[in-house]
Amino acid sequence: MSRNNYTFTSESVSEGHPDKVCDRISDAVLDAFLNEEPEARVACETFATTNRVVIGGEVGLNDKARLTQLRDDLAYVVRDCIRDIGYEQDKFHWKDVEITNLLHEQSAHIAQGVNAAENKEEGAGDQGIMFGFATDETDAMMPAPIQFSHAILRRLAEVRKSGAEPALGPDAKSQLSVRYENGKPVGVSSIVLSTQHFDETLTSADIRAIVEPYILEILPDGWVDADTVWHVNPTGKFVIGGPDGDAGLTGRKIIVDTYGGAAPHGGGAFSGKDPTKVDRSAAYAARYLAKNVVAAGMAGKCTIQLSYAIGVSQPLSIYAQTHGTGEIPPSEIEKAIGKVMDLSPRGIREHLQLNRPIYQRTAAYGHFGRQPEADGGFSWERTDLVESLKSAI
Repeated sequence: MSRNNYTFTSESVSEGHPDKVCDRISDAVLDAFLNEEPEARVACETFATTNRVVIGGEVGLNDKARLTQLRDDLAYVVRDCIRDIGYEQDKFHWKDVEITNLLHEQSAHIAQGVNAAENKEEGAGDQGIMFGFATDETDAMMPAPIQFSHAILRRLAEVRKSGAEPALGPDAKSQLSVRYENGKPVGVSSIVLSTQHFDETLTSADIRAIVEPYILEILPDGWVDADTVWHVNPTGKFVIGGPDGDAGLTGRKIIVDTYGGAAPHGGGAFSGKDPTKVDRSAAYAARYLAKNVVAAGMAGKCTIQLSYAIGVSQPLSIYAQTHGTGEIPPSEIEKAIGKVMDLSPRGIREHLQLNRPIYQRTAAYGHFGRQPEADGGFSWERTDLVESLKSAI
């Protein structure tokens, strides 16, 4: 039996967090290859620490000569990411950070399981399970704690980059504990915000004075009251940030990237992976399906699980759960899902138009709960399957 009254907490991290710097670089490498060739294969991992960035993994293009040229000429991509994020620290500066490129051509053994051939459909790039989730508790059909944690950091990044708040640095984390009554979010019991700052004389109280108006601007009216506990830069100074303060690695913020712990996660990271990798594309498809189920009024909350085997085209299983909020039996939703969308890797890519350089923008502030964009970015946030799902029931 589900609980109706409780407190749930989620965190977000900014684009300047060390792990997010790495996610951004990995996705920028992916975009560079997709811009060259829509069917490019990329699995790029990034490591960042003081004065150094290392990129490695597998890449593939049909044009082998261009593959070598592009692979060996990615320093500008790395530096552009670091510059846009805002790092110009003595020990992590976009101009002089040392870059090591260890990318190599994709393994033929992986490619043979994925590539389409005569009498054989293109298979999944790996085995695994992927989850999608949606809830009607916010307009974006996302859990409130993660959605508002993201929104706070995006707002602080905006005022930092605009020059309105020059004291703030790129590295930051937020965390909200949201109170639920009768299953709906009604308030915030605690707010945690740690942000890098450039002035060593600033105290925690000074930083709170800077950030509090923006936090209150983001949160719904009445959610913050006299009982809300604030922890702003609770350890004091936070001047040394980013990879100079703590090493970063691609793929370490998978809960931040998805639902803030409010839904299951299959375990696979997204950033740096081209959409033949179902870790990414099928997780996007599962979110798309769950969101459309909720948008169609079939449930107030929906979890979708998909499972795949490497080299096998169609999913091994489709699972739906409506958490006691369903107007339609989950078994009927599962059948409808199989009718309205081709869930093979190629079917997902074509339906959601994923073979585009649209991934760098996903690297911070969540892959879900964003607005669909004109160029195909965040296409998995559309609700254009509503009528098809209703007709399939």
